[in-house]
Amino acid sequence: MRKSLALVSLAVTSMVALAFLIPLALVVRQLAEDRAITDAERRAAAFAPVLVITDDPVAVNQALASGTGGVAVHLADGRSAGVPRASAEQLDDARDQVRAFTDTVPAGRVHLQPVLLAQGRVAVVEAFVPEAELSRGVTQAWLALSGVAVALVLASVLVADRLGARVVRAATALADGARRMGQGDLAARVAPTGPPELVDAGGAFNRMADRIGQLLAGERELLADLSHRLRTPLTALRLDSETLGADPGANRVRQAVHALEREVNELIRAARRELDDPGGGRCDAAGVVHDRLVFWSALADDQQRLWNLRGTERGAVVPLSRSDLAAAMDAVLGNVFRHTPEGTGFVVALFHRPDRVVVVVEDAGPGIEDLESALRRGSSGAGSTGLGLDIARRAAEATGGSLVVDRGPLGGTRVQLRLLLADQA
Repeated sequence: MRKSLALVSLAVTSMVALAFLIPLALVVRQLAEDRAITDAERRAAAFAPVLVITDDPVAVNQALASGTGGVAVHLADGRSAGVPRASAEQLDDARDQVRAFTDTVPAGRVHLQPVLLAQGRVAVVEAFVPEAELSRGVTQAWLALSGVAVALVLASVLVADRLGARVVRAATALADGARRMGQGDLAARVAPTGPPELVDAGGAFNRMADRIGQLLAGERELLADLSHRLRTPLTALRLDSETLGADPGANRVRQAVHALEREVNELIRAARRELDDPGGGRCDAAGVVHDRLVFWSALADDQQRLWNLRGTERGAVVPLSRSDLAAAMDAVLGNVFRHTPEGTGFVVALFHRPDRVVVVVEDAGPGIEDLESALRRGSSGAGSTGLGLDIARRAAEATGGSLVVDRGPLGGTRVQLRLLLADQA
């Protein structure tokens, strides 16, 4: 924008400067010519009284020698004194018309001044103006005018650049605030500066950011309240499960109730953590993946599923809260158990890259027929809510990464959670 404003100012000011500079240059040249011609007229008029007194050639030559240069006299008898420049035709015109005039000769101009003598005789005084005298001072005046024009153009460009810089700084600050907001920094605000329109835009951006913060806080509060309200029926369910006895089925029910209670407590803690420190969550992806697979391994062993875990020996810190990543892993692993037959094996692996970590969950099941439909929120072909992959996708995108679902080497579905590392997000 600054460059555009500077170029516009340069073009406009240059046109205005040229519009004034060209006529002024012509006027300066004309003034120089008029000055030189006027000086010639003065010199010719100053010599006319000498001829009125005497037209003796000796006296005339003495007067020319003592006077200013560039003057010649053409006496009435045809003789000349000085260095004549005018042609015979020009002299005849001056004598016949008995009027003064200026005409062009080689190397300059001549001013011919007729002088009427006694007995009707006419002498002509000639004042010569060299070509250099006609343009004396013109070049210097043109250079001065050009310098003034260039200074004015540069000054206008500088002023336009300063004004453009003010607008650009305000627009850049607003864009930076929007960029930080888009990256999840809910505390991003801008100082409204610049023209009134950008000041209004900055104020509107700050009000929008405040509103978004309020909405997110309300959402977290609602999540915490709903999770807290689940505690009462969970407590009753846990008490009832304690009365079921000691058979293996009752133990699985009790374990499921305890796991559900832990998840509800984790939801409450996560919601409160987001309220106290929004956007400040980090976790070790390797640790979370390992813990979630340990949790699901009991069910996998019970269903005689072969499973394998690789790549969790090395830590990988990602800008995502532990609860969010755990929810994403539970959603992906839950889909394996929900949509593949018992006995179907699966693999969980972490691949470390310079700027990201890729969590791969792959099964040997039948796979997903319509991958595009499976990635749409709320869409499911197996009677579920259709939110599992959407939860995983939002978790990946919260780090600046992505979710990829395709068919893996085992023949079934392969889900890749590509998470940017904390120092890259």
